[in-house]
Amino acid sequence: MLQEVSMNALDILEYGHQTVMNAVKDVPADQWEHPIVPGGWSVKDTIAHMASFELLLLDVLHTTFCHTQSTLLERWLKDGEQFNHDEVAARANASAQDVLNEYREAHFEVINMILRIPPDELRQTGLLPWYGDGYDVEDFIVYAFYGHKREHSAQINLFRDHLVSRAEFNQYENA
Repeated sequence: MLQEVSMNALDILEYGHQTVMNAVKDVPADQWEHPIVPGGWSVKDTIAHMASFELLLLDVLHTTFCHTQSTLLERWLKDGEQFNHDEVAARANASAQDVLNEYREAHFEVINMILRIPPDELRQTGLLPWYGDGYDVEDFIVYAFYGHKREHSAQINLFRDHLVSRAEFNQYENA
């Protein structure tokens, strides 16, 4: 008989966060504002986007468990693409370090909030009707946040690996 394994929101959030931090740790400071792909976001923009998603998750948690009004969630639900554009643009003049700090601080706030919510409440279905009645908050965290961080971290990893390959090629060519 298969044993059901329960998710743990805290672990999922930490795995996702560690994936992001591992992706950016070796990106040279002078490369943070170069597009990852032509015409696309830079590493800084990608982290700005993820910072806005951490704040969005915090907003979802406050709305769901503290019954507060939500502005980020409303904007995201209304037009996710415009939300992404606006949030990245709002951080355009910030330094890469400031954007990374904002991401870390928002993640820390999410963790602090999750620690105050009983696990059974995180597993209660129907709390996020806009996401689907059959889903719970942990499902939302896995699919909308963990998967999201893995996707963008993979993009950063490819960019970083390309930089390393290019540097190795240049070093070989100049030898």
